[in-house]
Amino acid sequence: MFKFLIPEKRINNKANTSVIEEGVSISPMPVTMDETVKIGYEGLLAQNGATNIFAHVGYGSSNSWDNIQDISMRKENNIWNCEIVPNDSRLNFCFHDDANNWDNNNGYDWSLTIHNGKSQ
Repeated sequence: MFKFLIPEKRINNKANTSVIEEGVSISPMPVTMDETVKIGYEGLLAQNGATNIFAHVGYGSSNSWDNIQDISMRKENNIWNCEIVPNDSRLNFCFHDDANNWDNNNGYDWSLTIHNGKSQ
């Protein structure tokens, strides 16, 4: 379940920012293929003073990620952010710092369906 930040803002029938779990946010929602998405992070690593945080991102099933990459996040107003352009049907991600500490949602990572942008 997604929670919308208050006040809820919509752009072309999308929420501006959605909190997918405390400390992790996505903007805009829903996530659409080939459109820029901003991932925000203020979870355990950020709360424990990490000086560099990376989004570990991949696509495909949650059991077998493809096109894995580590994306350096930048700190803006105490929230670590990065932008990606999803290009597959499922986005998977978690976070790590440069000391090899991980926040992987208790082993479940985060996983979102990517919409193709076409009306049904």
